[in-house]
Amino acid sequence: MPTIGVGAAACCAYGMLAPNSNLFGRVIGRGPRSEKTLYLTFDDGPSLSATGRILETLEREQVPATFFAVGKHVDLFPDLARGAALGGQEVGNHTQHHAKLHLKGARFIEEELRAAHDSIASATGRAPRSFRAPHGYQNPFLHAAARRFCYDVFGWTVGVWDSDRPGAEEIRRRVRDRRRPGAIILLHDGDGYDPLGDRSQTADALPGIIRDARDSGYEFHPLRDLVAHRGLPASR
Repeated sequence: MPTIGVGAAACCAYGMLAPNSNLFGRVIGRGPRSEKTLYLTFDDGPSLSATGRILETLEREQVPATFFAVGKHVDLFPDLARGAALGGQEVGNHTQHHAKLHLKGARFIEEELRAAHDSIASATGRAPRSFRAPHGYQNPFLHAAARRFCYDVFGWTVGVWDSDRPGAEEIRRRVRDRRRPGAIILLHDGDGYDPLGDRSQTADALPGIIRDARDSGYEFHPLRDLVAHRGLPASR
């Protein structure tokens, strides 16, 4: 019946475009609501404009984070990816070219994940264990490929559009206003399409973001804790 067809199409569209949809496979989109914990993540780097300064702030403040790195940017700036790993931060896979995957086939997705996997492993000496889809767009082929690489797939709870560069204080305010217990916070240390893109405002905002959260009683935990929290074995 037409109504059923429309409903199925809407469900499929939601599954493709909603970053935390579990329609095609498991996606971890937030932590426990009962605990005042936050999980920092940074997408689309590494970049010269922000990654180094962000790493310095994280080290100084002893805050864990996950960097979902674009493979072609890792190839350009391997020292920054290596620095993140050596500093105890996790470097996850964010595809080789920041491609939108929801309308792509199995071979394309496999090649994107494989190339980025190899780039990250070569630069850091560690194979990535986590994956986030560019823009959160997904399909069944993506999850099949993620399972072959033994990735845990992550979405996010709070995005603040720092990539629009609204100013460091505005980025800080947006995080402060939208954070909530268990939130995975999405920020950007790079531009997915321009390796020289400016993300300095995010680096400028980070010390204040951390200070505001701690002043309100929040603690920052590593994203990997969410795998253990759910009673699931961490991917190897």
